[in-house]
Amino acid sequence: MAKQTDRGLENREIILGVLTEVLEKGSFVHLILNQALYKYQYLDKADRAFITRVTEGTLEYMLQIDAVIDRYSKTKTKRMKPLIRSILRMSVYQLLYMDRVPDSAVCNEAVKLAVKHKFHGLKGFVNGVLRTISREKAQIAFEDPALRYSVPAWMYEKWVQDWGEDTAEKIAASFLKTRPTWVRCNLSAASREEILISLKQEGAKAEPLAGSDSMIALSGYDYLEGLTAFCEGWIQVQDISSSLVGELAAPKEGAYILDVCAAPGGKSIHLADKLKGTGLVEARDLTEQKTALIEDNLARCGLTNIRARVWDATVPDPQWENQADIVIADLPCSGMGIIGRKPDIKYRMTEEGLKELEELQRRILSVVWRYVKPGGKLIYSTCTINRGENEKNADWIRRNLPFDPVDITKLLPDGWERESTASLEEGQIQILPGTGPWEDFDGFFISVFKRRI
Repeated sequence: MAKQTDRGLENREIILGVLTEVLEKGSFVHLILNQALYKYQYLDKADRAFITRVTEGTLEYMLQIDAVIDRYSKTKTKRMKPLIRSILRMSVYQLLYMDRVPDSAVCNEAVKLAVKHKFHGLKGFVNGVLRTISREKAQIAFEDPALRYSVPAWMYEKWVQDWGEDTAEKIAASFLKTRPTWVRCNLSAASREEILISLKQEGAKAEPLAGSDSMIALSGYDYLEGLTAFCEGWIQVQDISSSLVGELAAPKEGAYILDVCAAPGGKSIHLADKLKGTGLVEARDLTEQKTALIEDNLARCGLTNIRARVWDATVPDPQWENQADIVIADLPCSGMGIIGRKPDIKYRMTEEGLKELEELQRRILSVVWRYVKPGGKLIYSTCTINRGENEKNADWIRRNLPFDPVDITKLLPDGWERESTASLEEGQIQILPGTGPWEDFDGFFISVFKRRI
């Protein structure tokens, strides 16, 4: 029993460390959590699953959790010591959303964490707040939908303004649902059938997506690095929404493609795979740290018709002018379409930040369009659901640059064209999570253009 208790405290210590890095130091949760899971991969699968769920769940529900803490604590969360605040947040998540963890154990472990970090004088405060919430949790309810789905009020109101109340609620609710890991098969390395057999032999649940020859929903695995298909470069983690960029690009063998903001490289690798060893894909990003992520994926996948390069997309490159058959401009954005995978986005983005991103996107577009040869394609995409970054900037391209939209109706999977919230004839598709055929997919926007000759 002592070993079980010690392990529980160790797991919570790891969670506390990740939350501190993310919430107090501004690190990205997906990076810090992955680093922690890799460091502690000797832990049991159940322990790593617990660490993942509590970390991600605390961040997903943090606005709601803070409201609960503030209701039952005289000291409000904003005025608490950062470590105590994180201990309370992760503990309240367990009290509200993890029935299999006894409330008494949650409270006791929280007190132990506080004492371990030299907050002996606050152990009574921690214990009192958590036990009160434990007693009262059956009466806790949230009428405000933004609070119910733990979304900043300004963000939720923007979704209502852009998409209507019913759709806004579906979007917000979808971000709190558990989803599989979507992976795309690199078909030049192995067939989907071979990949499915390998995954299932190693205990993973792998479900192919109907209507796709390369997408698989992956779940039930321990960690990706333990799967042969991942280590051999047969699969690449990539959401269906993101993979649609490669499908709509529809490159011909021998094409020259430039991906101007490519990290971590999923779209570039997809395009290189489609070229079947021909042509060239140059995958660029702003820093060596970002291109290192691309190079890691390239080394694993073993593709030879792709290279990574550090380049600032706002700086012109005369050597590429009029050279590219396809330019992929998947530009820096607010990320409001992938909150379900990166919940810390909710707390980083501001209304002012949205405007700055819209301007940055146009600055980049005003440079990179020149790389497209006459008759070539420019594909502008974002992983957000904000109209200002999406339809408005696509309209800006059409009005200010020598490009015409490409009708993408016949390039989409069956059924998608009936649910589109953008004009497919005008080369646009907006994928809204929680709605239509893409209920379990990331929010994403794609607009396809052809340069006039």
